[in-house]
Amino acid sequence: MDISNAALIVIDMQNGFVNHHSRDAVPAVRDLVARWFAADRPVIFTRYFNYPDSPYERFFRWERLQQPPETDIVPDLAEAAVHAHAVIDKTGYTLFTPDAAALIRQAGWTDLVFCGIATESCVLKSAADAFEHGYAPWIVTDASASDAGPDVHDAGLVVARRLIGTGQLVTSNHVMGQLAACVRTTVLE
Repeated sequence: MDISNAALIVIDMQNGFVNHHSRDAVPAVRDLVARWFAADRPVIFTRYFNYPDSPYERFFRWERLQQPPETDIVPDLAEAAVHAHAVIDKTGYTLFTPDAAALIRQAGWTDLVFCGIATESCVLKSAADAFEHGYAPWIVTDASASDAGPDVHDAGLVVARRLIGTGQLVTSNHVMGQLAACVRTTVLE
């Protein structure tokens, strides 16, 4: 992981996605974001917005996440989102909207470190798209969750291993170690 050339991507940490299955990811993401900010590294948040007659409504009959408070970033991360490098609004699974793709390209980041909700959909799709766009995608497994439950989270990780590589799945401790090493290197320079 090239932490010196990486951005942390916080996927859809919104009220409407946090439930009894996914709430344990909130403190893990909060801690990761705080450490990332402390290392003076860029953080990007995404927010998903559903809309009338969306594919989610048509094919899943799913009408949620159309208005606040469901669309709001969870209170534990709301202040961090205000200070983020960017907040990307999207209407589909992936981070890679035209605005986000341009931002990532212009910033010159080579590594994108993903955390958030939901592992099997928005986190996975964003990481797979990063892979296909030539970036090094990383999924922080213990700072990601599924609002559909731990079995679905685990299934998302199985598919991620097949799509982006087993070595691209890391823990918060691994990322924190990389951040600490980056800070030490910067101090020594």
